[in-house]
Amino acid sequence: MWLKPEEVLLKNAFKLWVTEKSNDYFVLQRRRGYGEGGGGLTGLLVGTLDTVLDSTAKVAPFRILHQTPDSQVYWSIACGATREEINQHWEWLLQNIMRTLSVFDSSEDITSFVQGKIRGLIAEEGKVSLVQEDDPEKFREALLRFEKWFGLPEKEKLVTYYSCSYWKGRVPCQGWLYLSTNFLSFYSYLLGSEVKFIVSWDEIWKLEKSSNVILAESIHVVAGGEDHYFSMFLHLNETFLLMEQLADYAVRRLFDKETFQQEPALADPLQISKRGLETHARNEQFRAFFRLPREENLLEVYESFLWVPFSHFNTLGKICLSESYLCFASQDGSQCYVIVPIREVVSVEKPDSSSRAVTVCVRGKRALRFSEVRDYERLAYGIRRRCGAAVSPCNLVTEVQIPVPSLGPLIEDFTEEALMVGQKSSSKAVSTEALMTVFHPQDAENLDPKMLKEKMKEQSWNIHFSEYGRGMSMFRTKKTRDLIVRGVPEFLRGELWLLFSGAVNDMATHPGYYSELVEQSLGTSTLATDEIERDLHRSLPEHPAFQSDTGISALRRVLTAYAYRNPKIGYCQAMNILTSVLLLYAKEEEAFWLLVAVCERMLPDYFNRRIIGALVDQAVFEELIREQLPQLTEHTTDMTFFSSVSLSWFLTLFISVLPIESAVNVVDCFFYDGIKAILQLGLAVLDYNVEQLLACRDDAEAVTILNKFFDSVTNKDSPLPATVQQAPVSNNDRTSHPKVDITDLIREAYEKYGDIRSEEVESMRRRKKLFVIQTLEDTTRQNVLRVVSQEVKFTAAHLDDLYGLFKRQHFLSCYWTMNSPALLHHDPSLPYLEQYQLGRSQFCALFSLLAPWVHCAGRDALSLWAFHLLDENQDGLVNFKEFCCGLDTLYSGTFTEKLKFLFKMHLSPGERNDFTTFTALIDLGFFAKHILPSCWCIFMFSGRGKVDLQAYLKQWQDELLKKEENIKDLPRINQCQFIQFSKTLYNLFHGDPEEESLYRAVASVTSLLLRMEEVGRRLQEPGTPTETTPPNGEASTSPEGSSDTPSPPSVPEPNSHRQEVEWSFAFEQILASLLNEPILVRFFEKPVDVQARLEHAKATQLKV
Repeated sequence: MWLKPEEVLLKNAFKLWVTEKSNDYFVLQRRRGYGEGGGGLTGLLVGTLDTVLDSTAKVAPFRILHQTPDSQVYWSIACGATREEINQHWEWLLQNIMRTLSVFDSSEDITSFVQGKIRGLIAEEGKVSLVQEDDPEKFREALLRFEKWFGLPEKEKLVTYYSCSYWKGRVPCQGWLYLSTNFLSFYSYLLGSEVKFIVSWDEIWKLEKSSNVILAESIHVVAGGEDHYFSMFLHLNETFLLMEQLADYAVRRLFDKETFQQEPALADPLQISKRGLETHARNEQFRAFFRLPREENLLEVYESFLWVPFSHFNTLGKICLSESYLCFASQDGSQCYVIVPIREVVSVEKPDSSSRAVTVCVRGKRALRFSEVRDYERLAYGIRRRCGAAVSPCNLVTEVQIPVPSLGPLIEDFTEEALMVGQKSSSKAVSTEALMTVFHPQDAENLDPKMLKEKMKEQSWNIHFSEYGRGMSMFRTKKTRDLIVRGVPEFLRGELWLLFSGAVNDMATHPGYYSELVEQSLGTSTLATDEIERDLHRSLPEHPAFQSDTGISALRRVLTAYAYRNPKIGYCQAMNILTSVLLLYAKEEEAFWLLVAVCERMLPDYFNRRIIGALVDQAVFEELIREQLPQLTEHTTDMTFFSSVSLSWFLTLFISVLPIESAVNVVDCFFYDGIKAILQLGLAVLDYNVEQLLACRDDAEAVTILNKFFDSVTNKDSPLPATVQQAPVSNNDRTSHPKVDITDLIREAYEKYGDIRSEEVESMRRRKKLFVIQTLEDTTRQNVLRVVSQEVKFTAAHLDDLYGLFKRQHFLSCYWTMNSPALLHHDPSLPYLEQYQLGRSQFCALFSLLAPWVHCAGRDALSLWAFHLLDENQDGLVNFKEFCCGLDTLYSGTFTEKLKFLFKMHLSPGERNDFTTFTALIDLGFFAKHILPSCWCIFMFSGRGKVDLQAYLKQWQDELLKKEENIKDLPRINQCQFIQFSKTLYNLFHGDPEEESLYRAVASVTSLLLRMEEVGRRLQEPGTPTETTPPNGEASTSPEGSSDTPSPPSVPEPNSHRQEVEWSFAFEQILASLLNEPILVRFFEKPVDVQARLEHAKATQLKV
């Protein structure tokens, strides 16, 4: 590796370096302790110094220095991890530099030329890979150490590195922690004791900051059943956040199959950098806080004061500018923030240069005044440019009006100005009214107490709108949250849900999108649409809106359109319940965009086959219970009870357990505060019932207590009539449960647990996701091993190691490419055995590592044939069971079983199953005669309940194929196949101590078989004159004839006689002939050291 030229003082370094080559201008040196005579105390001390100290020694064992004859100054210009690498640099200098140096007159010119040339080489090398690093030179040195110590593939991208201590027992080992795209690696070398390990991010169970008496603060990593503790970081928080981001990146890329198409910094795993990860984390935090669409990225940040008109003071905060939004968040505890879509900006003014102020005028006759902005001119220019206005060449212009085509009168009503944007070219089938307004219109003349209370709420919100603004650019403060907690008026609920969830932005930027989806998805028939039809009438069945075709049709359209938009999610149970409530208070298109916001931003990974998102939040909930309700934790030995009982709380936002009139208040809080509101309410529910739960004797009693509590929750302020309100699930023992008002319960949740920060919740989500993913993976592993262990002779430990190798081989092909086809081979929704499967190249790489014949010359071809043999259904994939069964035959099978495996490998795919297909035809004939007619009748008259005839046939054939194979039924092997079979046998013996004897034995067998075939053919054709050349098998048995694959015995030319019939052999003939050679039988029956093969594969797998 070329180095930035640095001056070296040889007086202090000569004891550590030995000169190996030199000339007038360059010196090649080897570091003491490396290479010849590298042992002893010197080697130990030098190795320790190189590991602990980040000195100019670069830790590389070889280096090249530049010198001039009349100067005592030396410059380091190159280093190398191996002698081959440093010799390449030395040769390059001799061929490209030495000849040129003779033309210079002075040593200063020579040194300047050499330094310039080396800097040019470094710049050329670093154009792509090092352009994003803060200090390319130091990073190059770290990269050299990383490659030297761990031997990972060159494609593995080092992200960053840190000096730290690793605790091995009670002893700290000072060393270096390397964080790369796919691995966490550590290296330490202290006085001859080397500590080195590599952990892939997809294997990590737990990643957390911890502290104890010995370690003040450390990072705790759990992977592969082992605990790793790292401490003494200079920047521990930065290190932990980066590790968290890399682990999350691996999970999302490898398990969630996310492609990061809208995140250029993460789109290519070969170009991941520390800066790119930090930018990605900052963008995600920005979008989550302000509830912005996924395509928005944080571009600029400015510190400033914002004038708050309703409080008459300036609040300090930060302006965050993206491509389409101007956002502000206070930092002085006032919890004030504003979101201004650039599309609503009318003008930008710079009224006073002395105060460095910028005034942004928005629709609705409102203005936002930012002051003390350090770079206020750049901010104003950025907003104008995003609005599409031309910047005046004259800097004296202080105001630029943003042209708004046909703006007309300014619209102050939010519902008309923003919510109807998406109704462009709306389909006639789409409902334009919220179902609650259709089935429960408000009576303006009704003056009962509940309606009066509703009017008072409306008045409070109208006052709030007049002071704080209405629509996207309204101020959001503590007072806004207080109004949410008290309950949202019925007629404002849909508007505010859209506003606080950010769904209004999606709808405004995608006009007509929903109508197009409805038309495109109309009449489609998929698994998702079938499930939707099944659940339509289970969605709030007690509500009049869903007892009519109006509500059912609207629900069908929204769910089907979403399944069409996002086939990755499609449809999942609980989506129908949530969408039903959304349709009650929002128009149909609005309900669709609210569903998009919930499924894709606010509750990620909730609605899929494994409901990972809900399981993650349940794990977060358990941790909060331990922190906030320790008395429950002490009483409950098994915390999984809270997970099982709370699953419906998270999936349906309490809609499935609370009466509808109370549940909508919970949904109000959810759209304002996100999952934090659900966690708070869950804690409040448990806290309210804590004494009764502590007195419970079993889980069933605890569930009964919670169910009775939810039945007792009411909403005394709800204006809904009794026909709309949901009846309690159970009326038993109602007297013992006093009624609890939902508003009081929510207020108590905010008062007691409102200090839980959203940032903490998101961090906990990331940590718990690792645990949840690995728990599900472990469940898959246990189920697979339980099934496979019944089919093979491997021990449980060996089978577990095999599964780890099999799974890692799958991920190895995904580590360095974003859209790897191998990702399609992993589908968690499939049965356990089919979740992980290997394609051809993956299989061949792993099979070559594990094949029992260590020195086999034709290992690649052997692996390929084994793949085609084990791929029984010919889908190009091999699952773990098929893989293990093949290996088990080669490791533990009898001589006959191993030979049969090799024999079948050389048959064409169509021939392999001919013997079972023929016998199966007899049984299938009965099946077709007696079973098919009845199935056909069912098929013709059952309507939607169709019978899949192919599935029946496949199931029947699979049962037949399970029968014991009879070697007599195996097809004969033809001439070409026999020649290849003979070559394979020769290749297996390569490198064996008895190689020559084995060659001779195979030559004898092949000669005998060919003679037997010749005799048989003569007997069949007594009248045909033939001139037979005896097969000279002995002539080709010497292993010295070729350095590569030994040739099989020579055979008669198949076309040497015009009427000659092509010869073939039965398996029985080959078996009988080989049994006559004891040395061959001993070779195949030789026991295989399974543990040694597994250890070799684990040590080599990453380096292949």
